[in-house]
Amino acid sequence: MVRLKEKKQTLLLRIVLAGWALVLLSGFDTSRHSIPVDEIFAGGPPRDGIPALSQPKFVAAKKAKNFMKDEDRVLGLARNGQVKAYPIKILNWHEIVNDTIGSQAVVVTFCPLCGTGMVFDGKINGKSLTFGVSGLLYQSDMLLYDRKTDSLWSQIKGEAVTGPLMGARLKLLSSTQTTWGEWKKKYPETLVLSQKTGHRRDYDRDPYMGYYTSSRLMFEVKNRNKNYHPKERVIGLELGGKFKAYPFSELAKAKQPVTDELNGVSLQVIFDKQSQTAVIRDQKGKELPSVVGFWFAWYAFHPDTEVFKVKQ
Repeated sequence: MVRLKEKKQTLLLRIVLAGWALVLLSGFDTSRHSIPVDEIFAGGPPRDGIPALSQPKFVAAKKAKNFMKDEDRVLGLARNGQVKAYPIKILNWHEIVNDTIGSQAVVVTFCPLCGTGMVFDGKINGKSLTFGVSGLLYQSDMLLYDRKTDSLWSQIKGEAVTGPLMGARLKLLSSTQTTWGEWKKKYPETLVLSQKTGHRRDYDRDPYMGYYTSSRLMFEVKNRNKNYHPKERVIGLELGGKFKAYPFSELAKAKQPVTDELNGVSLQVIFDKQSQTAVIRDQKGKELPSVVGFWFAWYAFHPDTEVFKVKQ
């Protein structure tokens, strides 16, 4: 019995040391950190093994017929008088697009393991930063790194978790996960990210085929909740330190639009079942920055979240 316990302790120590080694081999200084370093894992590809895009090319919607189908999912951004769509099938292979929209620097991010598409202001403390893919994960979610300081940033937390900028926050911008057909119908003048990325990839092949319907996670997370399928899509919102998730399966049963309240703020949640599109607006109709992703990912970072449920 004692030997078995010692073996378990030795195995645990090896796992911790292996985790440290992987982080160190990636070339990032983790001496300053706000998350447990032993919970940072290598996702597979090394640093920049998944190449972020920093000089993205776009085409008009009418010129995208040869590579875009109406049912393709996109992350849409309408800001500063300009409209752009970033196909998920391209983001699957690059995860980060350093871009500008209406002269504003933005960082478009997508974590295939968490299903989270999030767009951030590219300026931190008044200075523009560009980001790359670290190849590392925290709670199954991507860790970005900025190319100026090599600080690691958690996508879902929206903040630097190691390095010189530890504690700095990214400003989340409003974006929409929807279908290409719905997006171009709403914004016929939209531009769409071109497949001419400078990299040879088969963008019509989904490297995560089967993952989205499976209950299996590729990497374990600390907090789990079995009330919904791990890959159930939710739209999550944070207001004043309070969090709430709206599962798509609940929204599909609710009368539209859904009227709700979070932290004293009145909300409207609009859900289109056909295109699986959800948007949250305030009383004045302004779209609020939110996060669409998998239930397991939202809960992993926000275990104290409120959850919207249809009243029976």
